[in-house]
Amino acid sequence: MALLPILHFPDKRLHKVAKPVAAVTDRIRKLAADMAETMYDAPGVGLAATQIDVHERVVVIDVSENKDDLMVLINPEIVSLSDEQKTHEEGCLSVPGVYDEVERPATVRVRALNLEGEVHEFDAEGLLAVCVQHEIDHLNGKVFVQHLSYLKQTRLKARLRKEQRELERA
Repeated sequence: MALLPILHFPDKRLHKVAKPVAAVTDRIRKLAADMAETMYDAPGVGLAATQIDVHERVVVIDVSENKDDLMVLINPEIVSLSDEQKTHEEGCLSVPGVYDEVERPATVRVRALNLEGEVHEFDAEGLLAVCVQHEIDHLNGKVFVQHLSYLKQTRLKARLRKEQRELERA
């Protein structure tokens, strides 16, 4: 397994829409294993392939306390969502150090392939629902900060560009 570099917002590659995985192969299983290692090392609770500049519909998630309940979702899709909305503080491995409130559907029903290529469906609520929606957004080329107000987005981009310039000078 290998640690993979994570793209940072506002990198334009984060806005590419990921293509469906045609078949679950050993290459996809290795990608998922490398993504999981990267997510745990970061540390985070979810990682989409888009965030590592691989534009295929693969997501890894582990919202468990002990980090021992890895979910691999291949070609995930939300098949239904609740009318009820909930607000949660979100962060992102591609936007380090930034956390803000995002409103999303409280529960979702998800369909995806597993590592054996079998279709499965499950209902998600709480942190898992937030994480699934957040990671599917990545596959669709959307970063969580795009849910924020235009003013917050503008300030964030300016701050991140300034930090990047300072790093390049150092």
